[in-house]
Amino acid sequence: MKQLVLVFLGGGVGSALRFILGKYFNSSENGIPYGTFATNIIGSLLIGIILGLASKNDSLTTNQTLLLATGFCGGFTTFSTFAYENHVFLKSGDFTSFAIYTIASFIIGFLAVFFGMHIVK
Repeated sequence: MKQLVLVFLGGGVGSALRFILGKYFNSSENGIPYGTFATNIIGSLLIGIILGLASKNDSLTTNQTLLLATGFCGGFTTFSTFAYENHVFLKSGDFTSFAIYTIASFIIGFLAVFFGMHIVK
């Protein structure tokens, strides 16, 4: 139960911060989502640092990793997890899984958005 609460709290903080960045940096004038872009890049950097520390001499506990990586980064951006998982594929030399996962995520993700919007039309 403690681990669920840690993920919940981290996710709440991450989601709130994502909302703030989007509100103040996404441009309604030209439509470019600078806040979302910044969130994805910052989240990817953070999850790299957090999971790097977690794997380096066990610098972070499991609970700290759940709070920061799964909770905060997960709430802040799911792109960070996607980027990390692809890093794992590339690091292990599994280029086939990397390609399939990346391409399928983009294509099926976009199709799911379009399909979801079509359903409610």
